[in-house]
Amino acid sequence: MTDFTMKTDAEGIATITWDVADKSMNVMSVEGLEQLDTLTDQALADDAVKGIIITSGKAGSFAGGMDLNLLAKMKADAGDDPAKGLFEGTMRMHHLLRKIERAGMAPKTNKGGKPVASVLPGTAAGIGLELPLATHRIFVANNPKARIGLPEIQVGIFPGAGGTTRLVRMLGAMAASPLLLEGKMLSPDAAKKAGIINEVSDDPMADARAWVLSATDADILKPWDAKGYKMPGGAPYHPAGFMTFVGASAMVNGKTKGVFPAAKALLSAVYEGALVPFDTALKIEARWFTSVLMNPTSSAMIRSLFLNKEALEKGAVRPEGIPDQRVKKLGVLGAGMMGAGIALVSAQAGIEVVLIDRDQAAADKGKAYSESYMDKGIARKKATVEKKEALLSLITATPDLDALKGCDLIIEAVFEDPAVKAEMTKKVEAVIPEDCIYASNTSTLPITDLAKASSRQEQFIGIHFFSPVERMLLVEIIKGANTGDRAVAKALDYVRQIRKTPIVVNDERFFYANRCIIPYGGEANRMITEGIAPWYIDQAAQMLGFPVGPVQLGDETSVDLATKIMRATKAAMGNAYPASEADELIVWLEEKGRLGRKTKAGYFDYDEKGKRLGYWKGMQDKYPLAEVQPPLQDVQDRLMFVQVLEAVRALEEGVLMDIREGDVGAILGWGFAPWSGGPFSWLDMIGTPYAAERCDQLEAQFGERFKCPDLLREMAEKNQTFYGRFGPKAEKAA
Repeated sequence: MTDFTMKTDAEGIATITWDVADKSMNVMSVEGLEQLDTLTDQALADDAVKGIIITSGKAGSFAGGMDLNLLAKMKADAGDDPAKGLFEGTMRMHHLLRKIERAGMAPKTNKGGKPVASVLPGTAAGIGLELPLATHRIFVANNPKARIGLPEIQVGIFPGAGGTTRLVRMLGAMAASPLLLEGKMLSPDAAKKAGIINEVSDDPMADARAWVLSATDADILKPWDAKGYKMPGGAPYHPAGFMTFVGASAMVNGKTKGVFPAAKALLSAVYEGALVPFDTALKIEARWFTSVLMNPTSSAMIRSLFLNKEALEKGAVRPEGIPDQRVKKLGVLGAGMMGAGIALVSAQAGIEVVLIDRDQAAADKGKAYSESYMDKGIARKKATVEKKEALLSLITATPDLDALKGCDLIIEAVFEDPAVKAEMTKKVEAVIPEDCIYASNTSTLPITDLAKASSRQEQFIGIHFFSPVERMLLVEIIKGANTGDRAVAKALDYVRQIRKTPIVVNDERFFYANRCIIPYGGEANRMITEGIAPWYIDQAAQMLGFPVGPVQLGDETSVDLATKIMRATKAAMGNAYPASEADELIVWLEEKGRLGRKTKAGYFDYDEKGKRLGYWKGMQDKYPLAEVQPPLQDVQDRLMFVQVLEAVRALEEGVLMDIREGDVGAILGWGFAPWSGGPFSWLDMIGTPYAAERCDQLEAQFGERFKCPDLLREMAEKNQTFYGRFGPKAEKAA
């Protein structure tokens, strides 16, 4: 199979076209690298070739990055020394791209090279941008949907095929930082403004051809290969550059708390590379890239945030044999914050939406949320008046249930009260078509119980959105005891339409996500009652990679929500409910009217504008700070284990059916330590024997909630890993 082909025309332009068969977007493979290397040698050696253009055979895109199997092959080929295999494989990529960059120039005179241009029909990410950066001029189609950038940091690695070194030498460390450390993807116009690409064109191929035929030796010499080159903004030993690198180090550690190895390695590669000549800098980049790839966190992040996430989005858990269930007309019941957000993201996907509430004013208020959202987009030049009008035309706000006729999916988002939901189910089922799927957006109430109000329980399902709907990437789909496959397929196809990531779980109180999140906050509350400083708890969590600590999270989600969940759970469980001091704390805060950010008073004090001023010192009046605070390891282990043990129990009890969903759901749903790859990846990282041993220690010191689940104990005794036993490859082998 050929990924790259080359044709030379009468004018002497050799066009190398990248077109991977059976892929909607190009990815770089081992075979592809070898083919590109061979064609480059042929073009440079052929006297009839005056210049080279590298482009894509895919309409609307250049390349989406590297085939991650390439990295696995590098490791495997090296046998007992995978680091050597990765380093040498990375250096082979560097040699190829450097060959393209030098293009046959004489080493001493920098003359005699052939111009090489790249033509990007659209999106170029990862190696899909690193390759063009090695060419002499980049032409990009005027394609508003295209995105240009180096997003590797988001999956636990960094640009290791020269992208880091070239971008810093092109732009300077300060200007390159957002692109490298945040993985920002830019539109063609923004990429040109940033200095990443050279031209945005309505006919990039014609413009590239004209440039190739007219380019001089000076046009194709990269600045870092010319005499007297100075890095923009200054090198590390320059006064201006020194301040840049000091600031960058502080910024990275402030954002990552030191738990994301890729960010630290990237910064090291940039700093050390800036002190040496270009070719040496490439070796340094390759060494740090190898170091990151050998770190288990990178493998875990790549698996969860790239491979597993992509598999779930493509329907890895979709029931087989069910035809396409894409939604044409959606009914949303309840125009509050959740309902309004669901209406917005659905209309953005081009779905016709009927937004229902008790009266016209309430329904209109829900629709106004979409209007306000689009107005903000227009102000930021991310949307147009025409797009706003088109989106709003898809949303019909009304109190009239008859408007739901013709809907093929209903999402109920009314008050979290079983009686209210049951009444709405009966009213709506009297109106909607017989084959319409009915979903409840409940966050805690068992779907099987809610389905009892339905006359068609096989068409009743849970679709749990996270707030705010338009920003959160995860959707949790819950199968009730009688939910049929078509309902599951419908929910999955809908989630794909609105471009979010789904997980499918079986029914149980709190489902999967809240089952793990609630103990996280509960453990923090227990610690406060023990005299542990709330700021210590939050900092300990952030040093584990959580975006916010559990105390702050409690203020953001509101104290009264926590007390409602606590009371509902106590009512459902009766004497089996495990009461604790944590319950007393949230009830006490509720009685004092300190409900969190929404009331400008909770665990924190706030100013009149709602800005946090600091932790409320009144908590120490009731729960005085302990004179000696516990070791950081104990605080962090309590916060981690209280979540991951619930994840294990969810798998053990059949609530989770696929550990990939457990890992992806944890990271996207509540920000579980992304560097770890998720709860199951983290347990694999620390090892099940150690995890079981630590459970015993925590149980002895802090209580039965840390009791080692039977499944974890069994796996520890056999020294098994979760992905070894429950991963996709293990299932295929079985």
